[in-house]
Amino acid sequence: MTTATNEDIAAPLLQKSRSTQNQPDYASSSVQPSPDDLENSPIEQVALTVPITDDPSLQTLTFRTWVLGTLACVLLSFLNQFFWYRREPLSISSISAQIAVLPLGHLMAATITDRVFFKGKKFEFTLNPGPFNVKEHVLVTIFANSGASNPYAVHIVSAVKIFYKKGMSFLVALLVIFTTQVLGFGWAGVFRRYLVEPAAMWWPQNLVQVSLFRALHEKEERAKGRLTRIQFFLIAFVCSFAYYVLPGYLFPALTSLSWLCWVFPAFILVHQLGSGLNGLGIGAVGFDWSSISAYLGSPLASPWFATANIAAGFVLFMYIIVPIAYWLNLYKAKNFPIFSDGLFTSTGQPYNISAIIDSNFHIDMEAYEREGPLYLSAVFTMTYGFSFALLAATVVHVILFHGREILHLSKSAFQEKKIDVHTKLMRKYKQVPEWWFMCILVANIAATIFTCQYYNDQLQLPWWGVLLACGLAVFFTLPVGVITATTNQTPGLNVITEYIIGYIYPGYPVANICFKVYGYISMKQAITFLQDFKLGHYMKIPPRAMFIAQVGGTIIAAFAHLGTAWWLMYTVPDICDRELLPPGTPWTCPGDHVFYDASVIWGLIGPRRIFGDLGYYSAINLFFLAGAIAPVLVWLATKAFPNKPWIKLINIPVILSATSNMPPATAVNYTSWLLCGFASGFIAYRYYRGWWSRHNYVLSGALDAGLAFMGVLLYLCLGMGHVSLSWWGSDSDTCPLASCPTTPGIIVKGCPIS
Repeated sequence: MTTATNEDIAAPLLQKSRSTQNQPDYASSSVQPSPDDLENSPIEQVALTVPITDDPSLQTLTFRTWVLGTLACVLLSFLNQFFWYRREPLSISSISAQIAVLPLGHLMAATITDRVFFKGKKFEFTLNPGPFNVKEHVLVTIFANSGASNPYAVHIVSAVKIFYKKGMSFLVALLVIFTTQVLGFGWAGVFRRYLVEPAAMWWPQNLVQVSLFRALHEKEERAKGRLTRIQFFLIAFVCSFAYYVLPGYLFPALTSLSWLCWVFPAFILVHQLGSGLNGLGIGAVGFDWSSISAYLGSPLASPWFATANIAAGFVLFMYIIVPIAYWLNLYKAKNFPIFSDGLFTSTGQPYNISAIIDSNFHIDMEAYEREGPLYLSAVFTMTYGFSFALLAATVVHVILFHGREILHLSKSAFQEKKIDVHTKLMRKYKQVPEWWFMCILVANIAATIFTCQYYNDQLQLPWWGVLLACGLAVFFTLPVGVITATTNQTPGLNVITEYIIGYIYPGYPVANICFKVYGYISMKQAITFLQDFKLGHYMKIPPRAMFIAQVGGTIIAAFAHLGTAWWLMYTVPDICDRELLPPGTPWTCPGDHVFYDASVIWGLIGPRRIFGDLGYYSAINLFFLAGAIAPVLVWLATKAFPNKPWIKLINIPVILSATSNMPPATAVNYTSWLLCGFASGFIAYRYYRGWWSRHNYVLSGALDAGLAFMGVLLYLCLGMGHVSLSWWGSDSDTCPLASCPTTPGIIVKGCPIS
C-alpha cells in the first residue's frame, strides 16, 4: 500500500504495475489517448473497473432515452414506494431497470423508423439515431435512479394522515416533496467541484453500475475455462431470481435464523441475546439478499476498510453499549423490550400519543402531565446517543483529515491544477454553468418559503425555519459528502435538525418533521445527485445531458411516489396500524413508525422535556463530547505512529453511523451484511484479485436484479390474491419472548409474568 497524498484518501491505491490492467484496448477505442492520458486513477478499485477512453460521437438525449427513462423512473417510483410500507421493505435499485431496458433499447433501435425530421433545419432530429449505445443506457439509468430512492418527504404525508389522523391536501404534499427534491439538486450543483472532480472522491457504489455497463456493452472474448462478464451475470441473475422464492414466499424464516431460540425456547434472556429481529442477534444469520442489502446497501460495493469500521461500530453498539445500558437498568431499560421502536410509559405500556394532542395539533401540557414522561427502549436510547456523537465526530473528522484538501480545492477553484484522466476527458464537453444551479436554488428556496407560509395551518413551519434549515444543509453537505464518496456510507445527521428546531419551536410536530426534511433530507438528496454526477463522470456523459436527465427524473419521480403513497393510504385498510392489522400482514410500515416516533420525541414533546434540563435522558448529551474527542485521538495516533498506515483507516464517523439505521434495521441485517462484506472486501479482494476485478460488482448487480424481479412477480401472482402458506418456516421471528420486559411486576400481553 502506498501513502495517500493530499489529493488522495487513505485507502488501497493503484500500484504502477497494475495501471493498465483490465482496461479496454485503445486500438478499438474511438478516442486515442495522449501520453498524459496513460495515467490512471490513484484508487485501485476505480482503475480496475472504469475505462479511461471515451467516444464523444455517441448520441445521448435521444427519443429512446426519454421514453425508456420516463418508463423506468415511473416503474421504480411505484414499486419502491409500494414496497416501502411493507414489513421487510424491498428496495429495487436502478440496476434492475439498467438490465430491463437494454433489450427494449435494442428493440426500439431495430424497429423504429430512422427517418430524419426537419432535415437541414435547426430543429433536425430523428427517432432512431442508430444502435442503442452505452451513453443512452447510462442516462436511462440516471432517470431510474430518481425513482429508486424514496422521497423522504412522503414520510410527512404518512405521519400526518395515518398516525396523527390529520388532514393534508394532495397539493401541499406535492409541493413539499417537489421543493425538497429540487433543493437537494441545488446543493449538489454548489459542491460538484469538491465531490465529483477529485479522483479521491471515488463513490464506491458507482463501480457496481460501471461494471454492469461494461459487461452489457463491451465485446469480450471468452477465455478457455472462464466466463465472460455477461455470462456470469446471467447465471448469477437466474440463481438469484430462482432462490428468492424461498425467503420471499416458501420459507420466510430464512430472513433470520436464530438458532439460540430453537435450543432454549422458554428463556427470555436467551431470546433477547439470540433474536435477529428483536434482540442482539448473537449467532443469528439471514439468507435473504433483500434483508442483507436493505439498509446498508450492497456489501459487495463496500471497501473493506469501511466494512471493518462498520463491524467495529456494530460490535461497540450492540454487544457493549446496549447490554451495559440494559442490564444496569439505565433509564428503567428492563421495563421495556431491549430492542423496540415503540414509545412507552414508565410501566412498559404503549404511550397514548393522541391523548396529549389538543385540537390545534399542539401539545396539551395538562394531558402530558397526567400521562407522565415518555420512555424509550435501550436500543432506541443508545441510537440517539450515537447520533449525538456522530454529529460532532463528522465535523471534527473532516476538518482534521480532509481540511487541507478542501482548502486546497477552494484556493484553486479558479486556477488550473493537476487533474486525473477522467476529469481531463470530461473537460472536452460543455460544462453546466454555475448560474443554472443557482437560479434553481434561489427559485426553490422562494417557493419553499411561500409553501410553508401560505399553508402554515398544515405545515406549521415559519419562514425563518426554512432559511435555518437551508443553512444547516449547506454546512453538512460537504463533510457528509466526503465520507460517502470515500466509504460508501452516509452518516445520518437528521438528529441535529430535529434537536435544533425542537428547542427553538417545541410542541409543533409537523414543523419539526418539515424542518428535518428541508435541512437534512435535502442534503441527503444532494448526495444522491452527486453520486449520479460521478457516474456520469466515469461514463463520460456530457454534463448538460446529465443535468437535463436529473431534472426530468426528479420531477417525474415526485409525482409517481406521491401518487403511489396516496393510493395505498386509501386502498389498504388500517395501513401501518399494528393494533388493527390482521396477523401476518406485511403492511406494518417500520420506517414510517420510526419517523412518527421521532416527530413525537423531537416535535410534539420536544427535546428539552426528554434530553434537556426537564428530561429524563439529559446525560445522553455527553455523547456530543465523546464524538468530538474520538477523531482527535485517531488523528493524534496517526501523527504519533506515522509508520502504522492502518490507523488512518479508522473512520470514527463510519463507526458511529454504523447502527444509525437501528431501528428499523435489526441485528440480523448487520450480521449477514458483515459476513458478505468480509467475503468480498477481504477474502476475494485480497486472495482472488482477478476474480474480484471481473465479477464482484457484476455479482452485486445480478443479486439485486434477480431479487427485484422475483419479488415483484411473487406479489403480482400471489400477494395480490392473498395466497399464503402457514407452517413453521412462515414465521420470520422464532424468538417471541425477545420483546418481553424483565422487571418483576411489569405485565405485557404475550409475556410470562416475572
